[in-house]
Amino acid sequence: MLAVFLGFTVMGVMIVYFVTQYWESDRWDTLHNYATTVSLAITDKTVMENDKAIFQDQYNDVIRDTMRTLTGGLQSDIIVTDPDGNITFCSENASMIDSDTVIPQELMTKAMRGELQEVSDFGGIYDGKYYVVGVPVQILRSNGLKSIGCVFVTSNADQYKEYVVTIIKIFCSAGIVIFALIFCVVGLFSYQLTKPLGQMAKAAKAFGKGDFSIRVDEKSNDEIGDLARSFNSMADSLAASEGVRRAFVANVSHELKTPMTTIAGFIDGILDGTIPQERQSYYLSIVTGEVKRLSRLVTSMLALSRIDSGALKMAKQRFDLSSTVLNTFLTFEQKLEQRSINVIGLDEMEPIYIEGDRDMIHQVVYNLVENASKFTNEGGDITVKMRTEGSEAVTAIINTGEGISEEHIDFIFDRFYKTDKSRSHDKNGMGLGLYLVRSIIRQHGGDITVESVEGEWTKFEFRLPLADSV
Repeated sequence: MLAVFLGFTVMGVMIVYFVTQYWESDRWDTLHNYATTVSLAITDKTVMENDKAIFQDQYNDVIRDTMRTLTGGLQSDIIVTDPDGNITFCSENASMIDSDTVIPQELMTKAMRGELQEVSDFGGIYDGKYYVVGVPVQILRSNGLKSIGCVFVTSNADQYKEYVVTIIKIFCSAGIVIFALIFCVVGLFSYQLTKPLGQMAKAAKAFGKGDFSIRVDEKSNDEIGDLARSFNSMADSLAASEGVRRAFVANVSHELKTPMTTIAGFIDGILDGTIPQERQSYYLSIVTGEVKRLSRLVTSMLALSRIDSGALKMAKQRFDLSSTVLNTFLTFEQKLEQRSINVIGLDEMEPIYIEGDRDMIHQVVYNLVENASKFTNEGGDITVKMRTEGSEAVTAIINTGEGISEEHIDFIFDRFYKTDKSRSHDKNGMGLGLYLVRSIIRQHGGDITVESVEGEWTKFEFRLPLADSV
């Protein structure tokens, strides 16, 4: 606003200056024209007799009418003198001038030469400042022009001051109106501009208190609108993360509480004799399983922490991926047999060598096989397919069963995400397995995808770079 005010002020000063300069120049030109007009009128009505200029008195009224016409619109005085400065004619506006007044010789000399143009008190005749123009009255003789008097035209200089004041008033009035409009427009624009920012500040404070429900208006298509959309997208992400965090806390609380309660209960039963000695081995085996369950949970949480912090390091080596897959299935052999699950494709696998961290890749395969064994229907099938495509090793693990619904499939690799909220199938899961699988595969330069037909089958397929040929 300060820059606008300064710019407007400079522009106003320049406009006032040029307008007043034009007005003053036009006033000088008008006075010169009036003086010249009267001078020519007097010359036309003057004759020479015996080397003496004689004005014809019958034309007095004509000269006075001419003077009256000229002075009416300009409020000026017209004074005609003889060569000695004695007044011969005065316009009606100049009635304040005494007819016996003699124009000072200094002014007469300048007027005779046609050089009189000044702002003065007209040699003390006026009380204030006047524009004064003087021109000679000349007639043509055989030996040249002869000056027979002068015509003076004067105009009150106070008119100039009044004109300047009027211009300034008009400019200031226009300036006030313009600034009022600018203030309103800028105020409205600033309000529209800062309203989303205020909403964002309010939303940020609410976010700090854990309330992620507030959103910012996204009406505009400018940078503020883009910022609002980005802010809302961030809010959605924060809300989703908060939901995941709460689910994680609930899951961790459940997963920690259940085995610890079981462990504490069975150990207390053994110590106080509630559990007979012949049953202690059975219950100690249950305690061992719960301890292993807690160990897997802690291991998964540590792996997650290393991934998030970028501290997950890989010890790469060349190894046979097919062998890793086969050994992993052998680990689940007893569990698969108990549920009469058929494994298809192991006998068709051929050696496929990749370069990576053997333990990490084993964890990938282990998690996928464990997942398949959990969700395959009893008496169903798990099919393994391995092949090479270009420079990649492609491994697919397909299981029959309930499959994954469309509403879950896009989030299946998110950490802490569990499709089976009731834990009817996945009682030991934390929703970290598939997140770790994808993170490990991507750190190896590969990727993993999932496909599923709900109620029929699910397919996980991952790709890893092949090792260089030896």
